[in-house]
This record gives sequence, structure tokens and C-alpha cells, in this order.
Amino acid sequence: MPEPSAPAPSGRTSGPSNPSSSSNSADSSGSFASRASRDRFEALVAEADAVSVDGWDFSWLDGRATEERPSWGYARAMAERLGRAHAALDLQTGGGEVLAAAPKLPPVTVATEAWPPNVARATALLHPLGAVVVADADEPPLPFGDAAFDLVVSRHPVTTWWEEIARVLTPGGTYFSQQVGPASVFELVEYFLGPQPPEVRRGRHPDDAVAAATAAGLDVVDLRSETLRTEFRDIGAVVYFLRKVIWMVPGFTVEQYRPQLAALHRRIEAEGPFRARTARFLIEARKPR
Repeated sequence: MPEPSAPAPSGRTSGPSNPSSSSNSADSSGSFASRASRDRFEALVAEADAVSVDGWDFSWLDGRATEERPSWGYARAMAERLGRAHAALDLQTGGGEVLAAAPKLPPVTVATEAWPPNVARATALLHPLGAVVVADADEPPLPFGDAAFDLVVSRHPVTTWWEEIARVLTPGGTYFSQQVGPASVFELVEYFLGPQPPEVRRGRHPDDAVAAATAAGLDVVDLRSETLRTEFRDIGAVVYFLRKVIWMVPGFTVEQYRPQLAALHRRIEAEGPFRARTARFLIEARKPR
């Protein structure tokens, strides 16, 4: 099942004002190979458009979409570091699912989250484990004192505020994060929005993360990047993914993009799963003693 990908950089184009004019659009009649194909389309889209997208759990996509996982095993590696930490902060925890999976949490464990439905979910999941969830907007300053944590972690952060991370880390403390790399799942993005400019496709490059970490006074001790494969096996999986990861196609609704969705449904039925490339990188940075 796909994990969340990167938010739209500020330079991303918004796509055609009339989606049906796109070269990928279905014809206005919405023709299908058969009535059964049309009925499958309507049923899949209706189901995916109605299901809740609260939280950051993608298990609804099991069997409907797949994504290769990076070889470094972020959740396992994060859990190992949590087991050695005294005070840890999980930034942008989502519904708290990744943090809750760690077998041992530090004596002081705090998570932040900005989206109210996720704050509620994370609180219900993490409080019984002894972790505190702080509702905090994704912008500086972080609501913590200097040198408060010896470990800061984050999986797929929307924004990485390097100077704030450096401030709240103790000397010798570590920031450990898996992040979304450049042009991740852009095959799907560009299907709906059209070709994106080079500066948008390059956004979230790991070299930029290294430069920003270094500028904040951190030493990057590990950096790894991988390109992985994602497959969407039915049009319902596409709808659910775009409803949940709202920055991929900003303003996405089924009605606005129904012609493209119908065309993509026919393509999946005729050719098999829609394939996209997912970019991930792992970065570990340490604050000098």
C-alpha cells in the first residue's frame, strides 16, 4: 500500500482549469467498454469517495495498491533509537501509528501533530503508551525549550524546520527521518495536472536537506536514497490516495476529475495496474557536543 508522498511545492502548477480539456481526459460521453465496466467504475469510485480518510493508516489500500519499501527499514531503525533514548520527540506524527509500533518508548516521549482529526487519533493511541501528543501547527517555533530531546524523529514530514530541530536537540542528540524525495508519484500527479516544471520536479532533493541541516549546525552522519515502485490496481485506490494525500492533486474531488478517472479506469482494466515511481531518502543528523 502506498505511503504518503510529498506535499506540493509552492511552484507546482495547478493543472487545467477545466479538467475535461486535459489530453488525458475521457470523452464527454464517459464511454466504457461495457455496462459492467461502467458499473465497476461507479461502485469503486463511490466506495473510495465515501470511506473515511482520517488518520495516517493506509491499510484500506491492502490488496488494491502496493508500494515497495526502502531497504533500510525506517520503523525498525527508529524503534532501535527510541529504545536507547531518554527523551524523544516525534514530529508530525499523523495518527501516531509508527511511533506506537515501537516496542519501547523513552521515559519522556512527545509527539506533535497539526491536523485535528489526527491529533485525536494519536492521543487515543499514544496516551496509553505514556506518550504525550501536542497539537502544534507545522511552523516554527516548536513549543519546547532548548536542548529538550536527545532524539527527534519524523517520517515523511511536510516541512523540516532544521533550525528548530537543532535548537531542541541536546548536544550529541540525533535527528532521524525518512523523507519523500523529488518527483515522487509524479506519474499520477502529472496524469491529472499535466507536466510539472523542472524546479517543481526537483523539489525535496536530499542534497537540499543536507545543505539545510549543515546550515543549522548539524552534522549529517547518514544519507541514503532509493527509487521504488508503486502500483494502483483499481480506480478506487487512486481516489482514496488522492483524497487522503491532499497535496498531490490540490483540490481533488471525484466530480471535478471524473473524466480523467473514467479514462484511467479503462486503462487499468485494459493494461493492468497504473505504475508510478516513489522516491524516498533517509537522513540522520547529529548535533555536535
